[in-house]
Amino acid sequence: MLRNIIDVMRHRLTLRILGIAVSLAIAVIAFLALNKALKGVDIDKVLVAMRMVEPMAIALSLALVAISYGSLTLYDWLALKVIGRGDLPYRVAALANFTSYPIAHGVGAVLLISSAVRYRIYAPHGIGPGGVARICFLTGMTFWLGNLTALALSTLYAPDAISKIDQLAPEVNRAIAITILLGIVGYVFWTWNGTRAIGGGQWSVPVPSGRNVFLQIGIGLVDLGAAALSMYVLIPETMDVSLAQVIVVFIAATLLGFASHAPAGIGVFDATILIGLGGEHTEQLLAVLLLFRLFYHLIPFVLSLALFGGVEAYRNVTKKKLA
Repeated sequence: MLRNIIDVMRHRLTLRILGIAVSLAIAVIAFLALNKALKGVDIDKVLVAMRMVEPMAIALSLALVAISYGSLTLYDWLALKVIGRGDLPYRVAALANFTSYPIAHGVGAVLLISSAVRYRIYAPHGIGPGGVARICFLTGMTFWLGNLTALALSTLYAPDAISKIDQLAPEVNRAIAITILLGIVGYVFWTWNGTRAIGGGQWSVPVPSGRNVFLQIGIGLVDLGAAALSMYVLIPETMDVSLAQVIVVFIAATLLGFASHAPAGIGVFDATILIGLGGEHTEQLLAVLLLFRLFYHLIPFVLSLALFGGVEAYRNVTKKKLA
């Protein structure tokens, strides 16, 4: 028995070390690429390009960011239904998601921070650490299903766009996209009867049935599509970048940034965007990136911190009054 426990711990430690090594490798390669992409960039031209963005484009980008974060709240809403807590009102799921997601991704320790924040929101409603762990797992599953589906579909449409990033031939990228889609189809069939679960014992997590998997994918696609569009509308027409290109590169940048565990994917996300969409208009693209960072990461991060702090303060005041 002791030997089995030691073997499990050793296996988990090996996976942990391997994960850290992969994350560091992605970060180092990305920062080297970013340093190369930013050589010769004129900061004054970047600032001028930022000021030239049309107010209507800024307003539309902000609206799309709001749609993206609105769809994100459905991650928790669906997870609550799957674990049998559909009785909780939507506002609780929205609060848990909007406070946990921007803070966790802004800090970088996604699993740890998102779990801690969600626990503070859900604990008063009778959801303990096990329930929070299941919610985090299911929201992560929704994220990956949506991202991988969008990546595969957009790569099938524009395989050349991602070739700048992975340096593979378009035919190879298209074959990878088909493989991903086949894997998702297989997963849908596997879950179709609605009796599947991952894990065992008290850590068993019921997974959505095949029909709800389509809902997961749909939520993920809306979230990701709105986020990619919020960047696309900021790109000037002179850059001649198609929507399909932006979506493919944006998804790749998002996934690599997530895998790097860097706060908000900083450096990794930016390098991927500059490599995938850059060219003769580096200053303009960098201006778009800075505005996108402001709209999609910084503003929600500040708002979620203020909201979470307000909730905690309100609860403390309420407790003192009841004491």
